[in-house]
Amino acid sequence: MNELKQNGWGSWPAAGLLLLLAAPAWVAAQPTPEATAAFNSYVERVEGRLDAQHRSGDSFLAPVDWARLRQGELIIEQLTAGAGTELPGALLHDWRGTAFIAGGKAADFERLMKDFNAYPKVYPPQVLTAKVLEHDGDHFQATMRVRQKHVLTVVMDTTYDITFGRPDPGSFAAQRGYSTSRSTQIAEIDSPETPHERALGPGEEHGFLWRMNTYWSYEERDGGLYIQIESVSLSRSIPTGLGWLIGPFVESVPRDSLEFTLRATRDALRR
Repeated sequence: MNELKQNGWGSWPAAGLLLLLAAPAWVAAQPTPEATAAFNSYVERVEGRLDAQHRSGDSFLAPVDWARLRQGELIIEQLTAGAGTELPGALLHDWRGTAFIAGGKAADFERLMKDFNAYPKVYPPQVLTAKVLEHDGDHFQATMRVRQKHVLTVVMDTTYDITFGRPDPGSFAAQRGYSTSRSTQIAEIDSPETPHERALGPGEEHGFLWRMNTYWSYEERDGGLYIQIESVSLSRSIPTGLGWLIGPFVESVPRDSLEFTLRATRDALRR
């Protein structure tokens, strides 16, 4: 109960957690074909928008209040309504965050992002382990074990296909860049760090996270570095009768994870 209070859930009855864990309706094998198709279509539109943005000489980043950023604020925006866009049996989430690092350099950001082995030190306690599986120039295959704690603690092994890029060579090439990270596998881990640890099978997973794509854009100007991250993810929908319990959880995880990543990245570049 103390843990619930520390995380802002002190008013929620413990019986609600037991209901969540016991409810068979909460277990979902995989997203429906319709949800997967809708997610892929949405991602295609997002990546088309970002490609046009990165080819633009004037709007490499999505516009925000730059003055607020230079005063030290983070700007977090939800690009989908409510808890997420409703799909057949699933929810799609799209969040964007922007920060400014005074004196920051694009080259330092690139080094930080490509040093996957250092992620557990840069992003604790969310990233537990990280390593590169394959590496060819600006293309990486990397795996990470991540932990999300929002009343429930969920540990997942995730694998990503990651590509770094720059705009066409020119006067701004050294000051601008971007990366695309697409999840290729996400497995929920039962009893992590115990002798009984195992990856849950398709019929056992809870669907906390089915897909997650992350897009970084960064630009060095105004005496520092602007960094912008957009995260598009897919989770299962909220079971009937559990909206009062699951709704805040489903809505908070995508936002909190993005804000945590943005803040930790900014802090690491300030050191």
